[in-house]
Amino acid sequence: MTGKFERCVLLAAGGLVVGLIAVAVMSPPRSETTVPRAVLEFPVPNLETASGPAVPAGIIRIKAVGTAAESLTDGVDVRVLDDGHKAVDMHTAEALSETFQRLGYDLDGVKAGGAQVPRLFLASLPADMAAIRQTKLRKKIFFKSVLPLILQVNDEIRTDRRRLRDLSARAKKGEHLPAVDRLWLIVLAERHKVKRGDFAELLKRVDIVPTSMALAQAAEESGWGTSRFSREGNAIFGEWTFAGAEGLVPEKRESGKTHRVRAFKSLLDSVRAYSRNLNTHRAYRGFRKLRQDLRRQGKVLKGRQLIETLTSYSERGVEYVKGLRAIMTVNKLDRLDAAKLSRPETASRPVI
Repeated sequence: MTGKFERCVLLAAGGLVVGLIAVAVMSPPRSETTVPRAVLEFPVPNLETASGPAVPAGIIRIKAVGTAAESLTDGVDVRVLDDGHKAVDMHTAEALSETFQRLGYDLDGVKAGGAQVPRLFLASLPADMAAIRQTKLRKKIFFKSVLPLILQVNDEIRTDRRRLRDLSARAKKGEHLPAVDRLWLIVLAERHKVKRGDFAELLKRVDIVPTSMALAQAAEESGWGTSRFSREGNAIFGEWTFAGAEGLVPEKRESGKTHRVRAFKSLLDSVRAYSRNLNTHRAYRGFRKLRQDLRRQGKVLKGRQLIETLTSYSERGVEYVKGLRAIMTVNKLDRLDAAKLSRPETASRPVI
């Protein structure tokens, strides 16, 4: 039965491919390639503009647009969706910081456990992060920008994990799973490099990355959002790639080496790739095993414990882990492991 189902899926996929080829031949794309628009919006309270009176409550929109020849950090702005009011420019770190304040986004309040994190998902970091002379301010802007993205990806993983656990329990009872669930499991297994039907290994891999650990690595790998890779390729975790011409070439790459730093269309894509890397690459089997052990013991996943398994993430090994530990301690990131996004009713939604 399963074999017949898979053959049907392959035939359907083949038909789609043929159809797409026919469309491409009949209607070829324009010679000018453009970067897809990424627009997110969410309701906000009254805002006070720098030029004077308050702007009525409305929707803040974050978008990333531009041509392929432009930097991926171009075209990031925030605006109130009301044609009668002036847009709030957010090309600079200063403007972004002011917007955070207007929204009441308080990192100390989040750490104390009394405030939730707004669903503000930036497509790219401001290009002038390095121009901020106050280290404390630069760190605060960086953490506020990246935190919602990490929480969003973890929520996505939790949703997949809940569904996976449910399907695993039903399969153990001998229930026949619907075709849509079987197809979902096939895709999930391929994405996480697991054999089909291996629920135990999937549950080991489909799990979150502690927020404090992800923030510390993002800060370390991106130079607090100032590195060329984060500015030009939204690469805040320094992931390598060997896939042809993809990614950015490191300026000090040793002779004979071919690796590049993987580039992304958005910061959210970078966070998703980072989580999947830790959840699939053989170099992080220790990380996944410790996480699974903590789960079985009923303990809360804490970044400070799990970063000890990341000696393979950098050529610096143990010294790299020591650096992450220091970042977590100095910035009190442990308190953010319990951070949560604001309720869905105030969530951002894509605009097509």
